[in-house]
Order: sequence, then structure tokens, then C-alpha cells
Amino acid sequence: MKIVALDAATLGADIDLSPIRVLGDLVAYDVSVEEEIPERVENADVILVNKLKMNERTLHGAKNLKLILETATGYDNIDTAYCAMRGIAVCNVPAYSTDSVAQVTLSMALALTTHLFAYRDHVNSGAYTKEGVANRLSPVYHEISSMTWGVVGGGNIGRRVAEIAKALGCRVLVCRKSVETVFENADLDTLCREADIISLHVPLTPETKGMITKERIGMMKRNAILINVARGAVCDEAALAEAIERGELGGLGVDVFATEPFSAEHPFSYIMHRENVCLTPHMAWGASEARARCLGTCAENMKAFFAGERQNRVV
Repeated sequence: MKIVALDAATLGADIDLSPIRVLGDLVAYDVSVEEEIPERVENADVILVNKLKMNERTLHGAKNLKLILETATGYDNIDTAYCAMRGIAVCNVPAYSTDSVAQVTLSMALALTTHLFAYRDHVNSGAYTKEGVANRLSPVYHEISSMTWGVVGGGNIGRRVAEIAKALGCRVLVCRKSVETVFENADLDTLCREADIISLHVPLTPETKGMITKERIGMMKRNAILINVARGAVCDEAALAEAIERGELGGLGVDVFATEPFSAEHPFSYIMHRENVCLTPHMAWGASEARARCLGTCAENMKAFFAGERQNRVV
């Protein structure tokens, strides 16, 4: 059985691929570009993929393909309708990165609310030493327990973040599809108006694409902090950059981008060095433990499929 890993580098150089390797003849490519995919998967029975587009253009010649193992929870990179038409099964990995993403979300929230980068830069620049004053308290920061934290998305990650926010003493608002029974419900517009911290934890779907519009950004408090660890395309990225430049948003933490990596001409390129901006390279999901869980579940998904069982099937 031939298994092809198309973008193994996205799992990290430290991750052992042996849970997959023992299941067949594994050919692992660190990186693939779209033009290379058809030839690389031509004889594949199974594809292991994270970010690359799986659609008719890339899969048309994969005559033996039976299964795609998505090494993530989100699978918007896969044309599921095309796979269903071809009889190609698709499995994802739910819930593996909950603690990892929640940890990075919290890290961004604490760093931005505390103006940690500004205080660090004050010391690193030598100003602290030169001024001769024992402490500096500008910019002013506030206790997170005095704030309202709005969580957009009520899945595993959103729920964990809501629990953390509550433990820190925040008032917690949750915007989700189904009725919220533990935390205070809010529609998206209300959440945008009332929250001091807004964190996004939704999949990319036709309903969520572009949901954080220029108008909704305009509803937010001028000192509000927005954190996006969902998908880049759920936000109007240009409008976010503009709000930061104009001082109409208190802080911005982003780990995901509509195009990854983003170009030198991207609106975020012009704000990335500001002390109230924290941009990270789509790493929130990737704690070592989370990546090991992810790969282990992919192996279990593959075993289940060839045993005639349904496990984490999305197609």
C-alpha cells in the first residue's frame, strides 16, 4: 500500500512518522507545490495532507486513491463533494489541539492586555537603565478580571477558552450556533459591542467567511483586543490593519491568515512591528503533544478505514 505525505514539514521536523510508516510504503515530501501534486499522488492509495488543496485539479490522476488523511480538524482545503463523487474517503482529526490553541489564545490575550511587548521593549532598548526610575507604569494596563471576554464559536476550543476566561474572573459571552447553557449567550453584533477581548474559534464555512467585517470592527470598543486563531478568511484583514493604524482597536493577535504565508504587500506587513500587534505563523495548534496526538489519530483513522469501520469520517 502506497502512502504519500505531501507536506510533512507542516507537522514539524521533530515528529516521528513511524505510526504511519508501519502501515504501508510511506513516501514523505516535506513540501509540495500544486503543480507537483498530480505526479506525486498518481499511484497513492492514501494521502496524508495538512494545507494543500485536494480537488479535481490535483487528484484527477490518482486512480488508486482510497483515503485522504487530513492532519487537522478543519478540512476546507479538501473538495469534499469531488471526493464523495470519486468514492474517496476523507478523515480529519477532531479535538487534538484544544489545549494547544487555548494556551496560545490565552498567551496573546495576556500579552496584549498587559502591554507586555511595550514593557519588554522599554527594558531592551536601554531606556529603563538610562532613566534611573525603578518602575514604569505606562502604558496603563488593567486587570483581566475586570473585562468581558467574547468567545465566537462553541466547539472544543471555544469552550476551553471560555472556561479559562471564567477562571480568570472575566464576564464571558459566547456566540455559537446552538443554545449556550453554561455561559451567557450573545449574538455576534452584541458580542462585538460589549467585549473587551474577542477571540475567534470557528471553522471556515460559507457562513463564517468574512464574518468579522469592517462594520463589525467599527462596533468594537476602541481598546478592544481581537484574537483570531480560527481561519484568516473569517476576517476582513485589511479592515483590521486599518483599525490598528487609526487607533480604533486596542490590540490584535492573529495566528491564521487568508493566504499563508502572507506576502510583503499584505496589510499586516505594515502593522506587524507595533507593540499592540502579535502575529504568529499558524503555530497555535502545534504544541508537541498536540502534533503527536494528531499523527496518532491519523494512524488510527487509517487502520479503522481498512478494517471497514467509520472513524472521524467527513466523507
